[in-house]
Amino acid sequence: MRVLFVCLGNICRSPTAEGVLRHKLREAGLADQVEVASAGTGDWHVGNPPDKRSQAAARLRGYDLSAQRAQQVSRADFASYDLILAMDNSNLRNLKALRPSTGKAELDLFLRRYEGEVDEVPDPYYDGDQGFEQVLDLIERACDRLLVEVKGRL
Repeated sequence: MRVLFVCLGNICRSPTAEGVLRHKLREAGLADQVEVASAGTGDWHVGNPPDKRSQAAARLRGYDLSAQRAQQVSRADFASYDLILAMDNSNLRNLKALRPSTGKAELDLFLRRYEGEVDEVPDPYYDGDQGFEQVLDLIERACDRLLVEVKGRL
């Protein structure tokens, strides 16, 4: 199974989701059965590591994002991933516009599908440290539910 998380620049929300899910898959003994990645709809940060504030907040909870590098989502991703999860409605619209008619990937809002109380992961980029903590709280809960679905699919 292949999962792709998508936000705008691929330096805050989607790399955090990638790191959290990778960690949870390792803990569950499923890391070799599920490929996880993240990408951005924009190209501004391609090749850069996640935002230092994202890395610091994640590190405090035991997640290591340091090896990740930003990439831009492509039309080919719709053929190679099973599940593409957008962090907000704006990125979901961008993904729908990019999606080729032959794409097999399921496309959805990450939180709408797995969190239930809110639809969007807020962008913490212009907020203080509290925004990065809130993002982690939402992503951790949603990844727990995503992990249940992954186990059911394998």
